[in-house]
Amino acid sequence: MQTNLLFITPPFTQLNTAYPASAYLKGFLEKNEVSFAHCDLSIELFTAIFTSDFLQEIFKEADDLKNFDFPKVRKLKEIYISRVDFVIAFLQKQDIESANKILETNFLPKGHRLIHVNKAIKWENGESGIIDKAKHYSTLFIEEIGDFIQANVDEFFAFTKYAEQIATAASNFNQIDEFLNSQHSLIEDKMFDLLETQILEHSPNLVCFTIPFPGNLFAALRCSQFIKQFFPKISIAIGGGYCNTELRSLSDPRIFEYVDFISLDDGEGPLLKIVHFLEGKIDINQLERTYILEKNKVVYKNKTPNTIYHHKNLPAPSYAGLPFHKYVSFLDVVNPMHRMWTDARWNKLTISHGCYWKQCSFCDVTLDYIGNYQNTTADDLVNKIEQIMQDTGITGFHFVDEAAPPKMLKALSLKLIERDVKITWWTNIRFEKTFDFELCQLMAKSGCIAVTGGLEVASDRLLAKMKKGVDIAQVTRVTHNFSQNNILVHAYLMYGFPTETEQETIDSLEVVRQLFEKNCIQSAFWHQFTATAHSPVGQNPDEFSIEIIGPTFEGFAQNDLYHKDPKGADHPKYTKGLNLALHNYLNNAGYQENLQNWFDFPIPKTTHPKNLIEGFLS
Repeated sequence: MQTNLLFITPPFTQLNTAYPASAYLKGFLEKNEVSFAHCDLSIELFTAIFTSDFLQEIFKEADDLKNFDFPKVRKLKEIYISRVDFVIAFLQKQDIESANKILETNFLPKGHRLIHVNKAIKWENGESGIIDKAKHYSTLFIEEIGDFIQANVDEFFAFTKYAEQIATAASNFNQIDEFLNSQHSLIEDKMFDLLETQILEHSPNLVCFTIPFPGNLFAALRCSQFIKQFFPKISIAIGGGYCNTELRSLSDPRIFEYVDFISLDDGEGPLLKIVHFLEGKIDINQLERTYILEKNKVVYKNKTPNTIYHHKNLPAPSYAGLPFHKYVSFLDVVNPMHRMWTDARWNKLTISHGCYWKQCSFCDVTLDYIGNYQNTTADDLVNKIEQIMQDTGITGFHFVDEAAPPKMLKALSLKLIERDVKITWWTNIRFEKTFDFELCQLMAKSGCIAVTGGLEVASDRLLAKMKKGVDIAQVTRVTHNFSQNNILVHAYLMYGFPTETEQETIDSLEVVRQLFEKNCIQSAFWHQFTATAHSPVGQNPDEFSIEIIGPTFEGFAQNDLYHKDPKGADHPKYTKGLNLALHNYLNNAGYQENLQNWFDFPIPKTTHPKNLIEGFLS
């Protein structure tokens, strides 16, 4: 029996571009003569929901359920229904004629978001500014509808996730199981219609779901439940980032009511083995890195040695067959770096597998996706780039590495220039000293427009404790090198690292303020530290002076850990002030404000001089 494989990205992931998992596996499996079709059910469902016909059903459902939140949207429902098709079409093609129409007075309803639109935003002159302004207004319009759906029709609905709250830190399967046995929502019924269409079109005997994030798990299991009920002969496999990080200690058999196989780590080897097993070419004990159910017990099949498919030997990802005309470009935040996640179209590609540094104490360095570092050649990369451009017609690339190696970025930049391959690209890096002015200049010449990197806590003591391998002075000079070459810099910021004091949090904020003021960074995002089961902090909490207090593992997911930090500050109380300060810096404002003004409780004065960053630069 030959396997027909249907690979599905479940709702919801990024809506502006394709998530790459299916493309990677399509390129690999087709090379191994496996029939492979892929469906981005995320964008398919989103564009099916935001139509005039379905919006009428949404409003009727809210009435039937007697839910009356966001009354202004309900009152103006005829305008929302009559405008939604036009707005979605504009967010897909972004043409100037539609932009002008959208910006006409009274074309869009003044709902609870648009009524508060920031009139002070300075848009560029000419057509690009008009299109951006219309995209921003259109995004707010769509978000108003989304707010209404979540409040009145489906509490699980969100643009880039679905039912994330029940899959996050789900140490047992109880709540997920409970909701899987509840009545379908209107959104889920539409998802089933789309899924059935795909199954009837492709006639698969194996359906695979990638589950990159907690916000994909429930939708994937809902789809699996539907398949088990109406197409019981189809086998179902799941894998992806969520499984790789959360399900490594799985023992609860209940998930196997919905799926047949759960694979860990890189999917190429396990999936090919599953295909060969279903075709009768191997027996079940030859599966690799795959959970199955045997005699009502969860069993991990992992025949060793594993079949290794090295990064340098893998074919180009194949994006052929994905509906690129359906993806939408949102513009909710005007900051140019934040836009890159939600706006333009990007082909996603990895330069290297894993992380060449793999020492950071907060990171999942014990897992394959970080710890198994594999490289390739610049020629191979550019060959893949050209193949993907041919498949998609898109010249923008997001290299989604954990940390792109500087040597490879240099080799890639030189090869792109040598072969006259014109692309626009951005990637994630470590702020290490190798990124001197000349390398940044070369990267810019080859098409690099932005980099993202972890500054984390801007404290040399904590950076050393994290084993980041950088200090503030080095980060300052490296970010300055990028900025001098018109490469945007986004910094990931962390607060609440074990033993971090109130003084260090405030000093870190001062460093961030000065980095923005001196135009070393143009964008940033704060997140509160979380210990994970696969990081050095989670595995050796005593070394970091914290106490792990839960959650108690009960057979399902195990990753995020709750901890006490006796030596550290009361970290959560800084969230609001840190974000308020950052919001101002992102808008090139607030540099002269006293740090105290961002907080509604007393904070210590910073110990840093006002010219700290200027001193590092000189």
